[in-house]
Amino acid sequence: MSANQPLFFRLRKILFAAILLLTVAIVAYWLVQENKPWVVPEQYKSLRNPLPPSESNLNAARQIYFDDCAQCHGNEGQGDGPQAKSHYPLPADLTDRKLLRNVTDGEIFYLISEGRRPMPSFKRKLTPDQRWQLVLLVRSFSQPAAASTNSSPPSMSKSESKK
Repeated sequence: MSANQPLFFRLRKILFAAILLLTVAIVAYWLVQENKPWVVPEQYKSLRNPLPPSESNLNAARQIYFDDCAQCHGNEGQGDGPQAKSHYPLPADLTDRKLLRNVTDGEIFYLISEGRRPMPSFKRKLTPDQRWQLVLLVRSFSQPAAASTNSSPPSMSKSESKK
């Protein structure tokens, strides 16, 4: 049996090294995939929001936002929600004017519709009009202060924030 022990230990070391190498390769692949930019199909880039930025559309969007988005994107859209740090990549800061300046409404609609881990897809959960309302709200987060005072989401009460 003593002759088999060194072979057994060598095989265990080889197996351990193979498993370790496979794990590192999987993690590296996952990190590369997670850091790829979102690719939005051309047909979405030219879409225009069919809904006007009315107070009723923004109010409807606020309710959806607080139910489905604020946990990660934060109450004010700054990507600082209570669950934000538990996700990779971190949620986008929707108040970043530079980020949203070069993004069309159709692209935002696509991102909301399709999602990408860790952000879920809302295509089946929300109607197209609800997703377009969210596009209006996302736009309002990055607007100058004068415009955003009317359309920024109100602070949530403690009972709402525990949802």
